[in-house]
Amino acid sequence: MRQRIERIDKATQGQLGVYVKRLDNGETLAYQADRPWYLASSAKVPIAIAVLQDAEAGRFRLDHKIALQDGDKVDGSGNVVWQKSGTTYTVDALLRRMLMESDNTAANMLIRTIGEDRLNHRARSYLGMEAFNRITTFTQVRREVYGELHPDAHQFSNMELLRLASVPMGARRVAAFARALSVDTSELQAKTMQEAYARYYARRLNAASLSAYGGMLEQLVTGKLLSPQNLQRLFGDLKYETYDAYRLEAGLPRTVRFIHKTGTQFERACHMGVINPQDGARAAIIVAACAEDLNEHREARRAFEQIGRAITQTLLREPAAR
Repeated sequence: MRQRIERIDKATQGQLGVYVKRLDNGETLAYQADRPWYLASSAKVPIAIAVLQDAEAGRFRLDHKIALQDGDKVDGSGNVVWQKSGTTYTVDALLRRMLMESDNTAANMLIRTIGEDRLNHRARSYLGMEAFNRITTFTQVRREVYGELHPDAHQFSNMELLRLASVPMGARRVAAFARALSVDTSELQAKTMQEAYARYYARRLNAASLSAYGGMLEQLVTGKLLSPQNLQRLFGDLKYETYDAYRLEAGLPRTVRFIHKTGTQFERACHMGVINPQDGARAAIIVAACAEDLNEHREARRAFEQIGRAITQTLLREPAAR
C-alpha cells in the first residue's frame, strides 16, 4: 500500500498525507501522517463527539432547543444561515445538519452551546497535545484569514463576511475586501487570497496530525468515547446508511459500510472515516487522508478516489472497479 500511496502522491499536485490502520491486527500505514494537516470541516467530528459527551454528562438533552443568533451565521453548505435569527433547532437536529450537510452555521451554534474552551479541552483528550492547537468557530476562520490581509478585518460583522463570501475567490475578493474596509489595496499585508490563506494555515489552527485523528476514530468505534446509543446515533449522521461515490468512497466497494466526513477549504481537502465501523476492533479499518496545495475539488477528488482503490485492492481483497 505504501508504494501505491507514493505513486498517487507523486502523480498529484501538492502533497498528500494518509493514515490507515487495521484494527484486527494493528497494521498501520502512516504516510506523512505525523505533521499537522488543516482539517476544514472534518473538525466537525470532534465537535460532535464533544457535544454528545456533554449530553451524556447531563449538561443538556439532545432535544434541548437552541435559538439561532446573528453571530452564528457564516457562509458554507446548508441553509441554517438563511433562517431568521431566533429560529430554534434541537441539539440533535444541529448535529445532523452539521455532519450530513456540513452546515457551518449549525456547527457554530453547537460550539456556542458547549463553549469553545470546553470543546478544546475535550478535543485535546482524544486528539492529544502534539500537532494540535485549537478548534475555532467557522466565523473565526474567516476573520483570521481576512486578518492576514488587514488586522481591521476582525471588525467585520457576520453579514459583512457573508457578502464577501459571495465574491469570487481571487483578485476580485481582495478588491472587495479593500473596498469594505475603505482602504487601498496597497495597504494590505498580503496581496492575494492565496498568500492570506498560506499565512493562516501556517498558524496551525483547526489542524491535527492524521495519526492523532485516526487515533480518535479508533477510540470512537471501539466504544471508548460514547455510549452505544450515541455511537449508533453518530454513525447515522456520518452517513452509515448512504453511499455518495465521492472521494475515498468512490474507490471503495459498495458492499462495505463507511462512516466518514469530508473537509474542504482553499487548496486544502480531507476525507476521514472508518470502513466497517460496526465491527469495531474485529475488522474496522481507520482511514484519514488530507491534501494540500492543489485544487481542493477536482484534483483532491481524483487523488482520494485512487487512495480508496488502493485500500480496496490491498486490504479488502476486492476488485476496485465500480
